[in-house]
Amino acid sequence: MKRQIITIDEQRCTGCGLCANGCPEGAIKIIKGKAKLVGDLLCDGLGACIGTCPEGAISIIEREAEPYAEKKVMANIVKQGPEVLAAHLEHLKAHNQKEYLNEALDYMKEKGIKQASPSAPCGCPGSKMMDMRKKAAATESAQGDIGSQLRQWPVQMHLVSPVAPYFQGADVLLAADCVAYALGGFHKDHLKGKALAVACPKLDSNQEEYAAKIKSWIEDAKINTLTVMIMQVPCCNGLVQLVQRAMEGVKRKVPVKKIVVSIEGNILSEEWL
Repeated sequence: MKRQIITIDEQRCTGCGLCANGCPEGAIKIIKGKAKLVGDLLCDGLGACIGTCPEGAISIIEREAEPYAEKKVMANIVKQGPEVLAAHLEHLKAHNQKEYLNEALDYMKEKGIKQASPSAPCGCPGSKMMDMRKKAAATESAQGDIGSQLRQWPVQMHLVSPVAPYFQGADVLLAADCVAYALGGFHKDHLKGKALAVACPKLDSNQEEYAAKIKSWIEDAKINTLTVMIMQVPCCNGLVQLVQRAMEGVKRKVPVKKIVVSIEGNILSEEWL
C-alpha cells in the first residue's frame, strides 16, 4: 500500500541517536554510525522523530510500504519498560490516532499490562515537541494582552513537524528570524492564535526541505492561512520566494499574506499574494 513514512538523509545524519531515542515504536536504529528505518510496519508516519533531529535529516514522504501494525509495535514497546510505553501512548493521543490507541489499549488488556504512567522526556529536551495552546489561552485570560502567545515548541523550521497537531487546520505564521526582535507588538498583534515557524533565508541550509514542509502544511495538515513575515532587507525576500515555489507544486490553495517589517520596527506593507 502507498502511505506516509519517514525517510532519512544519510548524508546529513551524524548518528547522534536522538531520533532512535525519540522513537518509542523502535522503528529507527543506529547502524554503522547512521540512523536507519529498520521496519516499515513499525513506522506510523506521524513524524515524532523529526523534531528530535538537530541536522534536519528526517522528513516524511509517501511511498509503497507495509501497513503499520500497532500490535507488533506494542510487542516491541512493552519490552522497553513503562516509560517508553507511556511515551508511545502519549504520541498516539497527541496525533489523535484513536484507532491505533484503541488497539494499543486492547493489547495491554489482553496481556494484563497496567496503564503506563506519564513518560520522562527522551531525546533532545530542546527539540521535544510541546503543544502549549491551552497554556497560551490561560495566560491570555489571566494577563490580558501581556505575556507570550507562543502555542508550541519547537519553532525552528528544520525542527518542526509539518503534521504536528497544532498545525492541523491552523493559521500559520512563517517568520524570518529577526522579525520578533524588531517588532515590539509581535506576540500581541501577529503571533496570537497562530502556529509558528521561524527561518532565515540567508543563513539556513537545505532550504528545499522547507519547501517540502510548506507543501505538507497545505496538503497534509490542511492549514487555513499562511502569513509570511520578513524584514525589509533584500535577503529576506528569499523566504517569500520559497513559499511561492512550494505553492506551485500543490493542488490545494490557501490564502498567503506577506508582511514586511522595517529595521526600526514598523510595518512597511501588508499584501495578499
